[in-house]
Amino acid sequence: MVSRRLRITATVLITLLIILSLTAALERKKIARFMLVQSLFSGADQVQNFRTIAHTFPVHVIAAPAQANPFEPGTELPLPTSYVFDGKTRNTAEFLDQTDTTGLLIVQDGRIVYENYWRGNDVNTHWISFSLNKSFISALVGIAVSEGAIKSIDDPVTLYVPELKDSAYDGVHIKDILQMSSGASWNEDYSDWNSDINRFGRAFAFGGSFDEFVHTLKREHAPGTFNRYNSMDTQVLGLLLRRVTKRPVADYLSEKIWTPLGMESGAEWMTDDAGSEFAAGGLNATLRDYAKLGELYRNQGNWHGRQIVDANWVNASITPDAPHLQPGLRKNADSTFGYGLQWWVPDSRGDFTGIGIYNQFIYVSADRHLVIAKTSANHNYGTSNGESSDHEEEHIALFHAIEAAAAQGEKTEH
Repeated sequence: MVSRRLRITATVLITLLIILSLTAALERKKIARFMLVQSLFSGADQVQNFRTIAHTFPVHVIAAPAQANPFEPGTELPLPTSYVFDGKTRNTAEFLDQTDTTGLLIVQDGRIVYENYWRGNDVNTHWISFSLNKSFISALVGIAVSEGAIKSIDDPVTLYVPELKDSAYDGVHIKDILQMSSGASWNEDYSDWNSDINRFGRAFAFGGSFDEFVHTLKREHAPGTFNRYNSMDTQVLGLLLRRVTKRPVADYLSEKIWTPLGMESGAEWMTDDAGSEFAAGGLNATLRDYAKLGELYRNQGNWHGRQIVDANWVNASITPDAPHLQPGLRKNADSTFGYGLQWWVPDSRGDFTGIGIYNQFIYVSADRHLVIAKTSANHNYGTSNGESSDHEEEHIALFHAIEAAAAQGEKTEH
């Protein structure tokens, strides 16, 4: 009897030790997440964090397609050695180094004409997208509209997500959310500890619910009147997709975009502890696979003869269609860049771009048949609230110089 009691006691102790060990491991993970989040916008080197971030947070895994459709090589396009920004000539190599560039890929007419990696990255490196993710979400919303899962983007989001009633999104049209014009309050000052983006980061680190965080925002403007960049708008779009498709957003992406485009690699999509995707910026993928979204949009949503995203949706996505969305300085916006449906329109040239913090870019020049994809870990990003640290406008100047180099190359060939 004593022996049996000892065995039971030992079993209980072992079970408790296992539980305590697992609990400690989970707490260590949350501490690691918190330390990573706290290091953002501090000037710290983030290269290793950004290529391993999917190991720190929970993720949905997106498998590599059985049949890859890689870009073919094209005629090499030398990078311009310099470009002009703010009236001054800048050195390209110095700028790429200054912004901690980890990868730069240029695709012209569907062929790779320049590809280079730095700081230990290579063609197989998975890298955090940050807000490049938003443009993938937009494509998925467009597909859901085409399939009839969403009847119209002029519908209020609460028609599909009734739990948003009595929130800042109550009655807001889906289109206004797509155009970052929901009217919900948002402070995305990375250097401000109490800003909404930093509050969200801390909630994310400790496993808080993305869906619940949306309810912490207040109504600031009438919907459809002010273009305020708001990452929670995209979180709401992710929630909308989960409701209308009745599946994780990562699964929908895998079926509707990842597999049809024949992405070269798999991907990971970061989630909260409940399994809801970080729709505003949690996709981790390779540089080539990011570029494929740009190439899809350059071709009006058509991929080698198959219409993946409706052409009308693509055109609407890259066309500011109201005064508060037009590029240029305006009182009813918090940016000088124009905005479409989760795509930026920097100026009146007709180019468009996805932008993620720390200088992630998918830039598309339809006129020059170009897609430029860039991953970076700009250690100065967010250390102040402006161009002097973020360098987003300067990147556009560099991309314009690349367009000019491509145009010159075309003339030389002819």
